[in-house]
Amino acid sequence: MLRTVSCHLSLDVRSPLELYLAVAVADGAYDRSELLTVRHEDGPLDVVEIKAGHGGRIHHVQAPTGRVVVDYQASVSGLAAPAPVEDLDLVEYRQPSRYAESDRLLAFARDQFRGLAGADLVHAVVAWVSAHVTYLSGSSLPTDGATDTLLKRRGVCRDFAHLVVALLRACDMPARLVSVYAPRLKPMDFHAVAEAYVDGAWHLLDATRLAPREGMLRIATGRDATDTAFLSSYGGALTLRSMTVTATVDGLMDADDDGGLRALL
Repeated sequence: MLRTVSCHLSLDVRSPLELYLAVAVADGAYDRSELLTVRHEDGPLDVVEIKAGHGGRIHHVQAPTGRVVVDYQASVSGLAAPAPVEDLDLVEYRQPSRYAESDRLLAFARDQFRGLAGADLVHAVVAWVSAHVTYLSGSSLPTDGATDTLLKRRGVCRDFAHLVVALLRACDMPARLVSVYAPRLKPMDFHAVAEAYVDGAWHLLDATRLAPREGMLRIATGRDATDTAFLSSYGGALTLRSMTVTATVDGLMDADDDGGLRALL
């Protein structure tokens, strides 16, 4: 399987700031060639890589005032090793977090999914969210969490993922958010999915069912969107002028819609 991904960001920096980019494919057991450049209108900017959890890589840039353009491209062949399981994961990813407020959904989750566990619980949660939440671009706010999505019954990929994560955690199953490149995603963008710990391994879940899970490539992994945002800035102000994301794959099967358990490859 050969996957090719890219992103292009154009930013207007209104006052000097620090940029943290989470756009690079996570480390894994596959062959990868890639190039990341960050250019100011006066020339290239220095980029420092910071290792994050679960193979993630964050890139730090000191950006002066003016136009800043970020370009990333990667070609990845082969498959990643199964996501490792650490003891802390099984505690941290059961706890409520900023956008996956599982403590506020305890009564609903335990009533709706009473008596279910393991793979049966996962299938039921993904099926419920897929059936009861409508995907609608621009229908949610960046500050919306799982509770907002449950009430509004609409959102984008991160809203679907947050709700799946929160409902699983409310039923005592470890779950987390993963940002990915997703070949054949429509509309094409960075994509957010969930992972659940079932039968001793992490399994990928996508209640939007907008792209085949087999082709997805991990970028960042964490409690929720707090840990997986593609762009964070501190100490100044900026405007995102434009963003383009691409993801293609050779040898991908048709889109899956059965909600079964799959590992992120």
